[in-house]
Amino acid sequence: MRLFQGKQRALSDTALSSSKHLATGLSRRQFGLTAAAALAMPAVLRAHESPKITSKGTYDVTVDRVRIDTGNFRKMGVGYNKSQHPTTLRFKEGEEVTINVTNNLRESTSIHWHGLILPFQQDGVPGISFNGIAPGDTFTYRFPIQQAGTYWFHSHSGFQEPDGAYGAIVIEPRDGERVRADRDYVVQLADKHPHPGSRIMRNLKMMPDYYNRSQRTLQTLIEDSRQDSLQAALKDRGMWGRMRMMPTDIEDVQGFTALINGRSTSQNWTGLFRPGEKVRLRIINSSAMTYFDMRIPGLKMTVVQADGNDVKPVTVDELRVAVAETYDVIVQPRENKVYSIIAESMGRTALVRGTLSPKEGYAGAVPPLRPKPLLTIADMSGMMGGMDMGDNVMQSAGGMQNMTGMDHSNMGAASAPTPQAMDPSAMQGADHSDMEPSAQPAMKDMDNSQMSGSSTPGMNGMDRSGMAMSNGDDPFYAPGSGLTPKAYNGGKFLSYTDLRAARPLYRNRTPSRTIELRLTGNMERYIWSINDVKFDDADPIVLNYGERVRIRFINETMMAHPMHLHGMWSIVDTGQGARNPIKHTVSVQPGVTSDIEVEVDAPGQWAFHCHLSYHADGGMFRKVVVKGRPA
Repeated sequence: MRLFQGKQRALSDTALSSSKHLATGLSRRQFGLTAAAALAMPAVLRAHESPKITSKGTYDVTVDRVRIDTGNFRKMGVGYNKSQHPTTLRFKEGEEVTINVTNNLRESTSIHWHGLILPFQQDGVPGISFNGIAPGDTFTYRFPIQQAGTYWFHSHSGFQEPDGAYGAIVIEPRDGERVRADRDYVVQLADKHPHPGSRIMRNLKMMPDYYNRSQRTLQTLIEDSRQDSLQAALKDRGMWGRMRMMPTDIEDVQGFTALINGRSTSQNWTGLFRPGEKVRLRIINSSAMTYFDMRIPGLKMTVVQADGNDVKPVTVDELRVAVAETYDVIVQPRENKVYSIIAESMGRTALVRGTLSPKEGYAGAVPPLRPKPLLTIADMSGMMGGMDMGDNVMQSAGGMQNMTGMDHSNMGAASAPTPQAMDPSAMQGADHSDMEPSAQPAMKDMDNSQMSGSSTPGMNGMDRSGMAMSNGDDPFYAPGSGLTPKAYNGGKFLSYTDLRAARPLYRNRTPSRTIELRLTGNMERYIWSINDVKFDDADPIVLNYGERVRIRFINETMMAHPMHLHGMWSIVDTGQGARNPIKHTVSVQPGVTSDIEVEVDAPGQWAFHCHLSYHADGGMFRKVVVKGRPA
């Protein structure tokens, strides 16, 4: 959807304040409107367009200090094209784009094109692919558009992304969408906090639970005692206390306002429809730290795309969108009524409601937050395999033995956790629990080239496509996990096992080696790491052009980590072979081992990191060097 040909500025939401929603869903370019005509339209429906529309070929983007108003608080932040509402850039598969980025800040900036396949020099990561964009300078990105789908872009400098520097990318397929829709809307989620990112990180370093507003109190002790017994409740608290952890440690940062396209619930982003029309929602989670569970009560959602790649359509009632993931869903409201688009944080501490409506001026209902989940012994089992908890107890998996006599019935875990759930080291075939990080040269970005893809019992080389259990268990969550998602209406919740690639991108072949990446951390000092080594102290991960590599994530922390590899696709092992889903961000749950495969087809230097902003800054980050290049 583009307004005019030639070189034009990406229009801000303010500039489009007078644009009118086109009922047919066709672009203004198809209608042949000029710039003046487009900007002269009545203002009533401006909120329903994707906030920015750009022209083909050359695009101008400015990085600015902007005033952000969430309806709950106001603050200064960072935005694109002088707007707090995210810019949407619309490209077409096969075109060559030129993007001029002008830095109007007093500090260096950058833009990373999240999920786009491009030369590494255009990837936009300071210190890895380029030097950044100095204040007052304009940097020109040039790269071909080799794909289609829904993606996004954001700053990779400091905390500018959580402070507001993010936008959406929609790429039209060369031959049109495989699944057609009458309407097409971007639904970009964010967690806007009153504190700037630098202050949030400073507070987390000072006190990791600084923003935890869900801590257990005397009242919850009384409630747990009534449910089980005082002895069981005290044992439970003693266990968590010895680990200096809390079962409510699901979200590092609370107290934020959730947004859809830069608008809070009170500001009510709205998309219009006519009954019977098919509506495509391009869901993007641009949050700094928040996983969102998405639902539209009264409507089924048919997932047709994950992270920009088409999947076999699967109909669900609810889906969890990890930080940095994107999903395209099709909904078809048949009744002449208002529907609520609900995005609820995984920790049930915040919620934003948008609206699908047949008419302007209506707002959907706002449901109450659902009960807060609690982490269980299954979620913390991974950390027993070697997670550094400061000078506290339980540095090894063996420490788990002292806990097996406790009554954990009120935690929702299985009464007899399996050895795999209890001791992750058993899943590797070796016990690394008594090794100090400095004594683990073989574990630092370990190359297990002799390991077969099926070396982890029950996890790899098997068909997991039918493993979503009737009791709600998901094979990508630890058995008995308190985070296992359940649909709001008892219906279908999307799992990675439901995703089947519509068309494989690569020939299915056996990986030449396995690289093991343990996701680790020190909660007391708020340090995050890979294989117990922070980014500043780590050697790069070296890959060879043309090889296929299996990367095994072992999450030894109590947090979910959305792992993002730049420049190359991550093929998630769901046991479906050539139909395994192809993603750019893979969520790894607490206490779980998950495998991806990477076809190493992009020479250069790339970033590889957890996409939780403060985890990446805390050290869960790696540089990847691809040696060699096409003949």
